Amino acid sequence: MTDSLHRLNTAVPNDGAPVAAIDLDALDANARFLTAAAGGYPIRVASKSIRCTSIIRHVLDHHPGFRGVMAFTPDEAVHLARAGFDDLLVAYPSVDVAGIRNVAEAMATTGATIRLVVDDPAHVALISASAGALAGTGRSIPLCMEIDLGWRPLGGLLKVGPKRSPIRTPEQAAALAAQICATEHVELNSLLAYEGHIAGVGDIIPGRPLRQLVIRQMQAASLKEIAARLPAVIDAVEQTLARRGAPPLELVNGGGSGSLQRTAEVGAVTELAAGSGLFNPVLFDSYRSLALQPAVAYAMPVVRKPMANMATLLGGGYPASGVPGPDRAPTPALPTGLTFDRDEGAGEVQSPLHGAAGLHIGDRVWLRHAKSGELFERFNEVHLVRAGNLEATVPTYRGEGRCFV
Repeated sequence: MTDSLHRLNTAVPNDGAPVAAIDLDALDANARFLTAAAGGYPIRVASKSIRCTSIIRHVLDHHPGFRGVMAFTPDEAVHLARAGFDDLLVAYPSVDVAGIRNVAEAMATTGATIRLVVDDPAHVALISASAGALAGTGRSIPLCMEIDLGWRPLGGLLKVGPKRSPIRTPEQAAALAAQICATEHVELNSLLAYEGHIAGVGDIIPGRPLRQLVIRQMQAASLKEIAARLPAVIDAVEQTLARRGAPPLELVNGGGSGSLQRTAEVGAVTELAAGSGLFNPVLFDSYRSLALQPAVAYAMPVVRKPMANMATLLGGGYPASGVPGPDRAPTPALPTGLTFDRDEGAGEVQSPLHGAAGLHIGDRVWLRHAKSGELFERFNEVHLVRAGNLEATVPTYRGEGRCFV
């Protein structure tokens, strides 16, 4: 588990902590694992879990199982289109009028395809009204309708899964498809079907066997329901497009790093998505389906020794998004055996650690973030390590002067 961290510690000079680093050997091994799990389906790179243009390009250039980018805002997609990426899908609805206009302009000037996700008639109307830059080009803004794959047992009384799209049934999907077909400057050419309660929920719960069993049974039951409902939704959309004389769907995207194999086995999609699995953050340690290596870590310097068995780091308290709790905190990873002080935890300006008798002022500690991508909002650059040697230093989105959310 710590081989990659030892390589980072050896390769990155201890002269400028805090630092963030990526072990390319681990990242490439993770990419190969994900490609195998996808069972022949192409994988779209989820850029929100990367937030580094150079690494997105590395994955697409070196791993043929990956194809295209799943962006998270219109302006991020425009940024990537202008950097040479030509197959982009913005996976979250936006009401940023200026950003949507930028999408239209970027499509007109770069030739890139930028699909925008919708799940409401208001999204469709807003995008149609903002597509002026494509006037006269013969192109429309391609839309991707998101389908809710949440689990709704007990007649819908229980709702499990991310609160995303309101589109669940074939009838709802067909109605929105018909409206898109009747709207100028847009076209429906893809669907997004993300089962976040499977891809984003670990099924190894140490010390809580009952909860672990419930999660596994929920995921199995939900997958069975998805296998029946999703093909019916896709068929309803395809029939609507055919009746309206519109081209058929180009793609149906589904899955995530934590569900590639299971989504592939359902078989309704044409491509998958993954990003976090490339980095393997701490939250992914709780997935039975994943055998990945930690590829990303950050190092913070020891600046105080308040007690013989304690060391205090400068800052380092980078929490992950989601429901606040211990699982959203970073994890001290190297040296091993370190734990945060329970009264302070990982702090904004200091992070005291127990078990640090062997650490001295000026030493550094490597930590793993709970989630992927978000860490790089804290760093302007990231060091790339290959075979235990420092290969390059590249900017993150932040280092490129960009913050998209």
